[in-house]
Amino acid sequence: MSTPVKIQVWSDYVCPFCMLAEGPLDEATKDLDVEIEWKPFELRPHPQPTLRPEDAYLPDIWRRAVYPMARRMDVDITLPTVSPQPYTRLAFEGYQFAAEHAKGTAYTRRMFRAFFQEDQDLGRLDVLQLLAEEIGLDGAAFRAALEQGTYSARHQDALREAQAHRVQSVPTLLIGDTRIEGVPSPAQLRKAILDAQAQQDTEPGGSCSVNGGC
Repeated sequence: MSTPVKIQVWSDYVCPFCMLAEGPLDEATKDLDVEIEWKPFELRPHPQPTLRPEDAYLPDIWRRAVYPMARRMDVDITLPTVSPQPYTRLAFEGYQFAAEHAKGTAYTRRMFRAFFQEDQDLGRLDVLQLLAEEIGLDGAAFRAALEQGTYSARHQDALREAQAHRVQSVPTLLIGDTRIEGVPSPAQLRKAILDAQAQQDTEPGGSCSVNGGC
């Protein structure tokens, strides 16, 4: 019996290209045996200032890169008006809660849609609680965990893992020996997955090597 190919995806909830990477990921994996693990990466951790949509940078990069790519991919995405953009540490600690309850992927997708389609402020605990409840998590337990910093150490461990993998931009995907930075094509992803599966199948017991990243 084959072992699922592990796909690690480093992202930040305020990165539009991370949301755009969902479509190729879904298309490439729809008939393959994979395990997708979302990993946190804070583009602008506190106390570094976050970006403001009324300044020149964000409207320019959205006009030149985000909107053209979104149109090609037929993805509904809009530059949020939340200003300044939220820090994502708290939302990522919420991800650790969701992942512990087998809802990590659902939580990640809800965060993207809340920010880029609904203009919600992911830096607010009350907003995060409502979003967590929408995907079936216990809102009171979720809120208490974030208020008490229950998952703070685990989140910091995850950030150190990103450093160990030398992640400097998102999305960054690791599939076996293949590293992809930026929004991949479905064909590019599928080849990486099949290559990783072939590598796993040649290893004793069907296990993944440490260097393979499984």
